Amino acid sequence: MLPADPRTLGATVTEGGANFAIWSNAADAVELCLFNEINGSLVETRFAMSHRNGPIWHGYLAGVRPGQRYGYRIYGPWAPEHGVRFNAAKLLIDPYTHQLAGDLSYVPEIYGHVATDSTGAGDLNLRDDRDSAAYVPHSVVTNFQPRAIERPLISWSQMIIYEAHVQGLTAKNLEIPEHERGTYKALGHPSTIAHLKSIGITALELLPIAASLTEPAIHNRGRRNYWGYNSIAFSAPNPNYASTSDPISELQWAVDQLHSAGIEVILDVVYNHTAEGGVGGPTLSYKGIDNKGYYRHDGHGNYVDVTGCGNTFAASNPHSVRQIVDSLRWWIEVIGVDGFRFDLTTALYTSDSAFNSSLMSAIGADSVLRNFKMIAEPWDVTRYSLGDFPHPWREWNDVYRDSVRQFWLGDLERGFGEGVSDIASSVSGSSSIFYYRGPTSSINFIAAHDGFTLHDMVTYNVKNNLPNGEANADGSDSNRSWNVGVEGESQNLDIASIRHRLKKSMLATLMLSSGVPMLNMGDEVSRTQNGSNNAYSLPLSFSQESSETFNGGWALPWDLSNESADILATVQTLSQIRKTYLADVASEFFTGIVDQGTKRKDIAWFSLGGREMTDNHWADGEKRSITVFVEADPTRGLLILMNSSTAETVFTLPDQQWGETFRCIFDASKDVATYEPVIAMPRAKISLPHHSSQVWLVSRTR
Repeated sequence: MLPADPRTLGATVTEGGANFAIWSNAADAVELCLFNEINGSLVETRFAMSHRNGPIWHGYLAGVRPGQRYGYRIYGPWAPEHGVRFNAAKLLIDPYTHQLAGDLSYVPEIYGHVATDSTGAGDLNLRDDRDSAAYVPHSVVTNFQPRAIERPLISWSQMIIYEAHVQGLTAKNLEIPEHERGTYKALGHPSTIAHLKSIGITALELLPIAASLTEPAIHNRGRRNYWGYNSIAFSAPNPNYASTSDPISELQWAVDQLHSAGIEVILDVVYNHTAEGGVGGPTLSYKGIDNKGYYRHDGHGNYVDVTGCGNTFAASNPHSVRQIVDSLRWWIEVIGVDGFRFDLTTALYTSDSAFNSSLMSAIGADSVLRNFKMIAEPWDVTRYSLGDFPHPWREWNDVYRDSVRQFWLGDLERGFGEGVSDIASSVSGSSSIFYYRGPTSSINFIAAHDGFTLHDMVTYNVKNNLPNGEANADGSDSNRSWNVGVEGESQNLDIASIRHRLKKSMLATLMLSSGVPMLNMGDEVSRTQNGSNNAYSLPLSFSQESSETFNGGWALPWDLSNESADILATVQTLSQIRKTYLADVASEFFTGIVDQGTKRKDIAWFSLGGREMTDNHWADGEKRSITVFVEADPTRGLLILMNSSTAETVFTLPDQQWGETFRCIFDASKDVATYEPVIAMPRAKISLPHHSSQVWLVSRTR
C-alpha cells in the first residue's frame, strides 16, 4: 500500500482508488482486509498498512471503488489485566464507516477471549485464535459528499417535537406499500407527513438510527434490541431500516421530503457506549482497535461503566472528540438532519460540568455544529445535571414530567398532595432550573420511549415488563401513574371516562406550557404497551401480535377507535391553540409584573374565587385546582382551568380587568368533534368536572 492522506480518517474514495486511515495509538501493526465474492463465497485479501503518522495508520489502495467490503485486523499485546485486548484473529469494523453489510452471528468466534457459548461465557483472560470474519458485519466503502440542503430553520419557540421509532411509526400504516412500511422511505410518505402536520409537529425526533446490534444476552432470550440504543457504527445508518440496498440515499430522500413539508429531523445519538458491552462482550471494533484508548478504565483493567451498558466511550479523549464531531457533521452535511438528542449526555465528559467539557466545547466552537439544535439528556446512572448545560443547549426536563404526572395522577394514587407550586413552576417554563437561558431550554414531556405511554399511565400502577425476559426487574418502579382504581383495561364506563379526561387534560397541560413540547409516538392516539414501561425488545421474529410484542404497542396504531380519534382531535386542537396564541410569547420567561399600559400581568394565577392567588393559596398542600392566565397580545389572552380533584369544582372567571368576554375553546370533558364553544362574561361561575381541564380565549378591546 502507498501512503495515504492521514488527515481524513475512514475510507475516502479518490479518482483511482481509496485512502484508508484508522486511529490506534497502541497497536503494533494494522492490516486492511478486503472482501470480494469469488465463485459464490467471500474471499479475504489482506494488505499491511505500514505507513503511520503518530497514532494514525494509513494507506492508499488503487482500484478500490464504492461498495467494496472491508475491515481491519489489529496486532498488539494481550494484557487483559491492564485493559489491553488486541486480537488479530478478530475482524474489526471501521469506526468511520458509513455503511455496514452482513449480520452479526451469535457464536463464540466473535469474542476476543476464549468463549464457550454465544453469550461469551468462558475464560476472559485467554486470547481466542478463531477467525471472526465470517460472523461479523463488514464495513463498506461509500462516496457520499456534503450536499445542498433546503432546511425549514424553525425557531425554538415554534417547535413541537415528536419522538418516534423509524419502524414503529409506519409499520402499521396500510397506505404505504407493504415492503416500505417501517423504513426510511416510509418517513417521507405523504400519509406519514400528513399525520405529523395535522398535529402541528415541526420536528421529528428519531430514536437511534445509527447501526446497532442486539446484546448477546438479549439475543439468547430469543429477542432483539428494538429501540437501538446499542450502537456499533456511529455514522452508518442502520441497514435494517432501509427498503433498498442503499440506506444512505433512501434516508436522504426521506429527510428532504420532511424538510419540504416544514418538518425538521432530530436524531437520538448514542455516543456514550457501544455494542461491545463489558470486558466479556464481543470484539467487533473499538475493543480490538485500541481498548484503553476508546473506553474509560479504572486502574485494574476494568471498564468504568456509568451507562449501565457494560462500557463507557472515552468521549473526552481528543481522538474521540474528533470522531464524534466528524460524525455529527456527517449526519448534518451528508444526510441533512437538523439537530441531535444526546443519550446520557453526562456520560460524555469526565469534568465536573458540561461548561468545561472538551466535547461540549468542541461542539460549541465548531463553525457548523453550533448552528444546529443540540438537546441533552442531562443524566446517566451515576450523575444528574438538569440545568447544567450551556446555552444554546436544550435539556430533557424530567422535573416537568414528574410535576405534571404528580398533579394529575400521582397525588391521587398516593392519597395526598403537596399543593400546586410545582405544576405552576413547570407550566410557566421552569425558570428555577433554567434561569437566564429562557423557557425554550426546557424540553417538556410527560412520556417518552422509556416509561409508560400516556394511556398506560392512567391505566396501570404497576409495570409489566415480563416479555423482556428479565423477571420484571427492568424498568422504573416510580411512575407517578394512577389506574383510577382498577389495574389494567376496564369496561367500566365511569373509569373509562375519567381516564379519557385525564389524558386530554395532561395533553392540554403539555401543549400549553411554556417551553418546547415533545410528544411520545402514539400518545396522540392512545397507544398502549400493555403496561410495559420498558418496551425495548421484541421477539427475533413474529407473525402476529401477542403479549410478547406488547400486544402491538411497539408500533403506532393507524386504525383508530372513537376514543382514540378524539384524543387525536384533542392534540390537533391544542397544537393550533399553541401556534395561534402562545408560540410568540413563549420564547422568554414571564415576569408576572403589571404592565403599566394594560394594567395586566403577562401571567397570573387565580384561585377558585376568581382572584389572584395569595401566599395562603400557594401554601395550601390540599389545593387540587389552579387557573392560569397568559397574555397573548394586547387584545387576547388564554385562561387555563385545571381541576385534578375527585369532585366537580366551581371556578370563577376573572373580572373585566382581564377580559370583556370569555370563550371556552377546549373542554377535556367534551368530544372535540361535536363540541360547541361556550361564551361567558367576567366573574361567571364555571362548573368543571373532576379530573378535567378547560381552555378559555379571553378577548377585550383595550
